[in-house]
Amino acid sequence: MTSPGSGGTPVVGVLALQGDVREHLIALATADAVAREVRRPEELAEVDGLVIPGGESTTISKLAHLFGLMEPLRARVRDGMPVYGTCAGLIMLADKILDPRSGQETVGGIDMIVRRNAFGRQNESFEAAVDVRGVEGDPVEGVFIRAPWVESVGASVEVLAEHDGHIVAVRQGSALATSFHPELTGDHRLHALFVDMVREKAAAGSL
Repeated sequence: MTSPGSGGTPVVGVLALQGDVREHLIALATADAVAREVRRPEELAEVDGLVIPGGESTTISKLAHLFGLMEPLRARVRDGMPVYGTCAGLIMLADKILDPRSGQETVGGIDMIVRRNAFGRQNESFEAAVDVRGVEGDPVEGVFIRAPWVESVGASVEVLAEHDGHIVAVRQGSALATSFHPELTGDHRLHALFVDMVREKAAAGSL
């Protein structure tokens, strides 16, 4: 476990193997975190929390193995490092994928079963207003791109949001996941929620 950056500002990494890394870095910086790209185990060791971005979950899985990150990621998540997965990142945090591709693995950390590409193909992408528990104010504008949904959750998982009867946002302890991409809208309230989770975890660890 690392300690927060100078002045108590948390250091939050973005897994920079594939996906919309830049947008997450901007959103995290706006939410008053020190944002860093993470590609190597030594970089992972230096952050207080991690965002796993959207992209292609099978590719992210393979690249995590290639860069020697899969086991360190699993270990840090098991140890309670705050982690936030969006879209493919949600799949990466699932304990089980309903329809995995050959050789696809996950980091795990959230007791849920997910379905890949559940909302349709790329040309069926859409935006929708989503009421997310814990986010004050207007609904969050969710961007759904080949988005998964959560088929079922265990007793320790809190459902934060649903869309069309399907679970699209969950939290279990220090792990947060959404089916959609909040980083693409300019609304950084979910990133601010996650940064607060990182601060709370760091404060608890310093007691």
